[in-house]
Amino acid sequence: MTHSTRDKILVAAATMLGEDPTARLSVRAVAARANVSTGSLRHFFPTQRALIDEVIARLHEVDLPDDPMQDLTRTPAERLVACLQLLLSQVGTGEGARNHWGALYHAYVASPPSEDDSHAFLALEQLAVHRVMRWLSALRDDGALAPGELEHHARFLLTVINGLLTERALPGDLARLEFEERTLTAATSAVLHQQP
Repeated sequence: MTHSTRDKILVAAATMLGEDPTARLSVRAVAARANVSTGSLRHFFPTQRALIDEVIARLHEVDLPDDPMQDLTRTPAERLVACLQLLLSQVGTGEGARNHWGALYHAYVASPPSEDDSHAFLALEQLAVHRVMRWLSALRDDGALAPGELEHHARFLLTVINGLLTERALPGDLARLEFEERTLTAATSAVLHQQP
């Protein structure tokens, strides 16, 4: 199946973000990854922001393979914990978690990010919020979600995830892993109806 030049560019940019969420989607880097000229890339995406916005918009539409939310043999709480564990698994532990956290720190904290970098970060953050809101929406449809705004619940759960990702990057990460599921269970109980 032949992909259009535009699709090749989008696939290359999405792959780069998947490999490293702090990747700079520079014209040269993305064009090289897509094996197209910088002129071709600029034809379809005149600015870095236009490219990022299109990649993120496409990622909003992607369904996760083996999405734990679809496993109706589990309780709502078990499904949500499994979904959150899926987010954590993308970073790993030990060296992988340290590399991820270090890359985020250097890209967005160590020095003020550029306007394009800030835009990219906020777009990726919104993508994560959107993903969790989709899961919560499914639970709301099942009558399992506690009252409150979906986005508020999603941002609360992502704050917990960010804390756990930070713990995974710190010394003693493996000793803390046994507490992760308890932490996730406590966090999910805060957004779900209490079962009688």
